[in-house]
Amino acid sequence: MSFPSDFLWGVATASYQVEGAVTEGGRGKTIWDTFSETPGKISDGNTGAVAIDHYHRFKEDVAIMKQLGVKAYRFSFAWARLFPAGDSVREQRGFDFYDSLIDELLEAGIEPVATLYHWDLPQTLEDAGGWPSRSILEPFENYAYEMGKHFGDRVKFWAPINEAWVLSWLGYGTGVHAPGRTNYQDAIRAAHHTVVADNLANRALKRANPDLKVGVVMSQTMPDVDDIFDPFQIKVAKYLDAHQNLFWMDAFFKGEYPEMVYEMFGDTLRDVIQPGDLDLVERDFAGINYYFNNRVGHEVPKNHPTRGRILDQLMGFYFEAAPTTHTTDMGWPITPQGLGDLCVRWTREYENLPPIYITENGVAYDIGLSDEGEVHDPKRIEYLNDHLRSIRSAIARGADVRGYMQWSLFDNFEWGYGFSKRFGIVHVDFETQVRTPKDSAKFYSEVIRTNGGSLIEPEFEPDLLAD
Repeated sequence: MSFPSDFLWGVATASYQVEGAVTEGGRGKTIWDTFSETPGKISDGNTGAVAIDHYHRFKEDVAIMKQLGVKAYRFSFAWARLFPAGDSVREQRGFDFYDSLIDELLEAGIEPVATLYHWDLPQTLEDAGGWPSRSILEPFENYAYEMGKHFGDRVKFWAPINEAWVLSWLGYGTGVHAPGRTNYQDAIRAAHHTVVADNLANRALKRANPDLKVGVVMSQTMPDVDDIFDPFQIKVAKYLDAHQNLFWMDAFFKGEYPEMVYEMFGDTLRDVIQPGDLDLVERDFAGINYYFNNRVGHEVPKNHPTRGRILDQLMGFYFEAAPTTHTTDMGWPITPQGLGDLCVRWTREYENLPPIYITENGVAYDIGLSDEGEVHDPKRIEYLNDHLRSIRSAIARGADVRGYMQWSLFDNFEWGYGFSKRFGIVHVDFETQVRTPKDSAKFYSEVIRTNGGSLIEPEFEPDLLAD
């Protein structure tokens, strides 16, 4: 088993998490500025006002990428840095910043992979209704066109929206993300409008430059059930799958929502759909953001042994049951086999599926500098190694996976957790902004250099090709 010779090895960040400089260069206010400035919203009381100062330190950051041998950098544009009010009024200083960043990447031989929207909505557009309102659609379409026209000569890979499920349900349903609304119907409307906006932005980018490769980026998970013979658990798993995965997969690759979604969302969804909203738009790639499988089952003690691998008879392939003893600093289970299984599953279920890129995958562990000034993070290395091996096995099983973007290049502002969770392969001292590549960065650099040949192989493992 091996990776394709042209496999795209990359790293990923997001504008609000790394840039800082929120009042510089004419940047407008965003919902994350408002949210993080609201007492009690961020667990450690911090904001992204400075973040890791990427706005001023991007040349240093690109140099680190080049040193590591990174082939691609997935970043997001800050909409409000380019169009402060989310309308047609441009801020040239914002365009100048991203011109400089992109040119620096290209000079270093690094492919820029752009996301138009990674959750930092201009506050003026939220005030006008935000994602639950159709008022968002025309500004987003116009934004996409202008971006493709200006940057499309240098940026080949584009995704309109990052993780629409998170945007919709955590931002407008549970309220743990900006803008902090807690309205179930708003979340449904927002979810639908992300589909429409993604379609409109795709067409707009292609109008601006037909040569652009435009895809979708979705947060996905596999539902693991404790008991495959329990009809109730199976039913819950199906609804969970429809809620997080099939809503967007069917919309983007079938031009429709699954019936189970209408059962859950009812007239709120039916009433928001207008003619043409779900017309199929060709995608050039499918981006999968994966961190863990979701467990469905009865509550179990924390010391319950890992269930191991079980057969999901509904979908016809093996997957790993979510462990209850091995978790990350986020409290998330570690289920590497789920990543490869997702890739194989979509390959089998969607005949028109474009090539797959893993656009996010990574782990939070808070490991600081040693006395020698190094960061030894063996658990992160193990996590990366196991997930990359899972991707490799998916390729061997027929999945057309063409790239991997490690989340994240840097420790950064981790949304509602502030600076308390560290996902980076490069350590950042948040007081001094000093960057220190961790052992995991050196490990990943060698993986890139050898095109996966340096991955650590276990002495014994179950047959990963079984299906």
